Amino acid sequence: MTILVAYAPRPEGQAALEKGLEIAGRRKERLVVVNASPGGRQEDPSMADVQDVERVEQLLASSGVEAEFKQFVRGKSAVAEIEGLVDSLGVTLLIIGLRKRTAVGKLILGSVAQEILLSVACPVLAVKAN
Repeated sequence: MTILVAYAPRPEGQAALEKGLEIAGRRKERLVVVNASPGGRQEDPSMADVQDVERVEQLLASSGVEAEFKQFVRGKSAVAEIEGLVDSLGVTLLIIGLRKRTAVGKLILGSVAQEILLSVACPVLAVKAN
């Protein structure tokens, strides 16, 4: 079985990663960490840079958990990438990080977390940064 962590290089993404490592270790399950962006001309703050990717990969390698990091920039939304992985990997749990947003901010900008919650076919654990 596989636990999937939706990772973004923010405190919320780090919280999701840490929780994923904890649960995967406890359950003896495989952990897949995904960072995805549709790409394009604008810089995406959700996309991990080379240094962050290396840091996450080192953390996974030293964790004692069977784990891998995947990064996608294929023109698909992060939600579409996550949905595809949930279906193809037989994910038992998806872990996402939540950030605090105002009601108006959610209305104007939408919410990737909300889209994920409404579209994936597995349990979702939402965590907040400390």
